[in-house]
Amino acid sequence: MKPWAVAFWLLVWHLAAMAVGSNILLVSPIRVITQLGELALERGFWLSILHSLVRIGGGFLLGTLAGTGLALLSARFRWARELLTPLMLAVKSVPVASFIILALVWVSSRHLAVLIVFLMVLPVIYGNALDGIDRLDPRLTEMARVFHIPPLRRALRVYLPQALPGFLTGCRLALGLCWKAGAAAEVIGMPRGSIGERLQQAKVYLDTPDLFAWTVVILILSHVFERLALWCFEWTGRRLAGMPRHGR
Repeated sequence: MKPWAVAFWLLVWHLAAMAVGSNILLVSPIRVITQLGELALERGFWLSILHSLVRIGGGFLLGTLAGTGLALLSARFRWARELLTPLMLAVKSVPVASFIILALVWVSSRHLAVLIVFLMVLPVIYGNALDGIDRLDPRLTEMARVFHIPPLRRALRVYLPQALPGFLTGCRLALGLCWKAGAAAEVIGMPRGSIGERLQQAKVYLDTPDLFAWTVVILILSHVFERLALWCFEWTGRRLAGMPRHGR
């Protein structure tokens, strides 16, 4: 992302706010930055970020673990793949809003974001991880068997390097979804002390600067969380597989 492109759209945003001339309809980026500074001085601001980060991050981690585990199961057993295919298709196709409304019948609003993020992440990770496993080079697999490489070493040194790119692609897609789905779940469920609750309050009281400020917070958190999560997964995968880092 180039700085000049960001500066261009910030300028467009500022000019649009000046043309509208109403802070209720559209606030300028300068007003949003000022509001962010005021919010950052509040203890509740950081607590809301922490609570939402734990819920959304927890849902992402659970979805990643479950998706990877089920992909390994489907790669090993044909019956598991056939059994899980319609389920994953249904989960991927149902709108997020429908899941949120249905989930409110089963779970409390406090755990809603965790469940929704889990459901959004699960089929994405499952599909990409399974695709990566399906693309394993059969020649390398056969060579590992011929030379009697131990199963653990075979999994780490032969299978993991080939499946890692597909898994990371799934993570990128899932990370793009998890904050959108998690924030939507919090806005509807309104768990106490969450970013979604603050967004809902800003909407009710027509506090547009607050609404924009919290939206910017979500964008920043999503970007930072995505970078950190991908770096952790890639670093761990490469260390386990004994692969050199990029540029070496």
